[in-house]
Amino acid sequence: MKRLLIMAFVAILAVGCGSTRIVEEQPAQGSVTTISVEEFAKVIARKNVRLIDVRTPGEYADGHLQGAENIDVKNPNFAEQSKGVKGAIAVYCAKGVRSLNAANQLAAKGCTVYNLSGGIVAWRQAGKPVTK
Repeated sequence: MKRLLIMAFVAILAVGCGSTRIVEEQPAQGSVTTISVEEFAKVIARKNVRLIDVRTPGEYADGHLQGAENIDVKNPNFAEQSKGVKGAIAVYCAKGVRSLNAANQLAAKGCTVYNLSGGIVAWRQAGKPVTK
């Protein structure tokens, strides 16, 4: 009887120790920070930050921040066009609404996103330069 109990205990122990626990990894979530014109100017001065204008191509042609690339958030292909975007990103639009939408989409992909409060309108009002 004692031998039977010992064998049962060893069997239970072996089964318990042999089990494998699977842990699912969640994709990294990025972050969105809406910042002032002055803070935005400091962020885009960094070399490791990608600057994206999320307005329409027509709005972009009317004037944009130096070095900005244009990826229109209203374009149905925005998700595909922004597929390779990663790391630290600075986004802006006209007043900050569309860029917040774009920022949230990019953050969901794991990017750290800085959104310009008030958009290019606030940028211009602060006397900051734009280029065509």
